[in-house]
Amino acid sequence: MTVADMSAPAIDNPIETRDFFGHPPGLWYLAFTEAWERFSYYGMQALLALYLVKYLLEPDRIAGVIGFEFVRAFFGGIDGQPLASAITGGYFALVYLTPIAGGLIADRWLGKRLTVLLGALTMALGHFMMASEALFLFALLALIIGVGLFKGNIASQVGALYKPTDLRRADAFQIFYLGINAGVIAAPLIVGTMGEKIGWHWGFGAAGVGMLIGLLIYLAGQKYLPNEPPRGREAPAGAALTRGDWGALVTLLLLIPVMAIALVPNNQIFNAYLVWGDANFDLRFAGTVLPTTWLVTLDAIVSISFLAIVALFWRWWGKRHREPDELGKMIIGSAFSVGGMACLFIAAATQGPGEKIGLFWPVAFHVINSIGFAHLLPVSLALFARLAPQSINATVIGIYYLAFFAANSLVGWVGGWLTAMPVPQFWLIHAGFGAMAGAVFLVLKLMLRGRLLPIAPA
Repeated sequence: MTVADMSAPAIDNPIETRDFFGHPPGLWYLAFTEAWERFSYYGMQALLALYLVKYLLEPDRIAGVIGFEFVRAFFGGIDGQPLASAITGGYFALVYLTPIAGGLIADRWLGKRLTVLLGALTMALGHFMMASEALFLFALLALIIGVGLFKGNIASQVGALYKPTDLRRADAFQIFYLGINAGVIAAPLIVGTMGEKIGWHWGFGAAGVGMLIGLLIYLAGQKYLPNEPPRGREAPAGAALTRGDWGALVTLLLLIPVMAIALVPNNQIFNAYLVWGDANFDLRFAGTVLPTTWLVTLDAIVSISFLAIVALFWRWWGKRHREPDELGKMIIGSAFSVGGMACLFIAAATQGPGEKIGLFWPVAFHVINSIGFAHLLPVSLALFARLAPQSINATVIGIYYLAFFAANSLVGWVGGWLTAMPVPQFWLIHAGFGAMAGAVFLVLKLMLRGRLLPIAPA
């Protein structure tokens, strides 16, 4: 799961329309468009590692993929599951790097609407290209470019629907985020099931159809979307950074590599975890063997639930006690991340020869890890938004995505160790990532004591 999908700076360029359920109609078009885009993206995310390991990397198939030998050489000549993890991690990393370029293209040349349309078309093309094994790498490239053009530019239009003093903006992003998670939940159930049970290319095709549905919804809502300023217009010069601004900026930059380390355990869910679970989990439920990709839906449902539960808990706690600041919550999140990895360690360590792991340990992992997720991702985003100097706030929020780029790069590299070491040791290393990040968060909290203001009680 990723909360960073919802972040975007607000733009003071609202469009006047009659409200629909208390919000501009444009919000609903944007939310449903995003739901279908995330449906296509997470459908691909649920299938990719399994598709590579169980199908495409077979010698008689991979030989026909254009440019494959170059990719294998780039990753050091590895094969099998390590290569699948490397390709999957590289793909997921790059989709968090290209939105920086996508934002620049929209701001300087094409505008957000046209850039989003091009991104949606490019993503749909990429999904349909997955039907051709020879074009696999070109399909990934199209998806990486498409997400870069689409991702940040649609989210930024949500804030632009509201005037600067309109308090509904926060609720609007909650609605937009619900659209994201609706797509995350539905994708493995439809795309994943079709890919695993009917055929891989059917799953990728379903993701492409989902993207086209999102494109049609976006086109239908054009008259309700914010007006755009002329491109190429010079922005007003921002205020000079103060000494305090520079201190905050340095702190946030130092947090990026630590956040990348903290994200590795959670993001491994979409890589080696699915491959390991496919081979080792007893996914039989009520007499039916569930598709492995449904583990992603389980994670999404549990994550959404605990985002709400954790938020309500801290609201309750804040009325009675002093609520921790962002770094305090991130330390708590790291501890729960270690606990989630401990579940997988115990499951692997107690698995007997020829035995399957029951559903208790995967479910326990997703529950505990989701509590950690709720304390790490949204809280870290809030910290960046609060401490970033106002004159470069949007730029710093964009830089925040680099943590996800680095994390997914690490996930791809570390995921290749799954078949190179005892599995309990593999998950213990992931627990070490969580512990290392938590220790650094603690050191930073002690160093910055008194500078990061605690969150005011509700």
